[in-house]
Amino acid sequence: MRTLVTGLGGFTGAYLQSELEAHGHSVVGLQSDLTDFSEVKAEVASIQPEYVVHLAGVAFVGHGSANAFYQVNIIGTRNLLDALAEYAPDVKSVLLASSGNVYGNRSEGKVSEKVSPSPVNDYGVSKLAMEKMAHLWVKHLPLFIVRPFNYTGVGQNNRFLIPKIVAHFREKRPVIKLGNLDVWREFGDVRTVVKNYRKLITACPVGDTFNICTGQAYSPREVISLCEKITGHHVEVIVNPAFVRSNEVKVLKGDTRHLEAVVGKIKYYSLAETLSWMLDEA
Repeated sequence: MRTLVTGLGGFTGAYLQSELEAHGHSVVGLQSDLTDFSEVKAEVASIQPEYVVHLAGVAFVGHGSANAFYQVNIIGTRNLLDALAEYAPDVKSVLLASSGNVYGNRSEGKVSEKVSPSPVNDYGVSKLAMEKMAHLWVKHLPLFIVRPFNYTGVGQNNRFLIPKIVAHFREKRPVIKLGNLDVWREFGDVRTVVKNYRKLITACPVGDTFNICTGQAYSPREVISLCEKITGHHVEVIVNPAFVRSNEVKVLKGDTRHLEAVVGKIKYYSLAETLSWMLDEA
């Protein structure tokens, strides 16, 4: 099973490679610049993938360049799909990673795939536009879309919230500066995420969309409290106005039912288990 993964060198890619190889896949990472179509089509023609997982993109919401979101997340994805349609006749399954951020502000209940997206930042808008563009290719490619909610694990960059908090506790720093404390997010585990990706590319539910989520949301205050219980260390939390985003999504958690209807019942790590893993091994 020749499997092409874009973004293989990133945080999720390393875990996905291990998961796929453990189940018989031969994994190759795309080396081309996604915004260069001539490079992408030549590499796709050379690899001749049977399965594709498209993880590459600008993923950090606080990224400074709005143009990068649109160039990479939309045009880069279109280049990949165009190349696959023309040069990968044996492709059986194509997973495109969007984001739970497309839903925007949802303050009540769990967000299902039936909820109309309403993104509130350039990242979310670029991912929703990517989804709309990708649906133009459903007649030509066996593709489907996943919307991962926030997840974390050992090796994630410290610019993201959970690794930043974990680093402060591991180093026993007395103070941490954070942004909005009264926001609630999912913090899933990367090990569960890649297992779901592997199951989905096997099932290949063409044209469908899936939340990759846990259905549980936590505030930064609750994350800090859990880390204090695990380590016995206390930190003073200071809100830095420079870290507070005006268009912050307040509450975001997903409904797992549609995903579990395809991949089966999911065994989730608790946030305490994930934090303990990261505090021990980060």
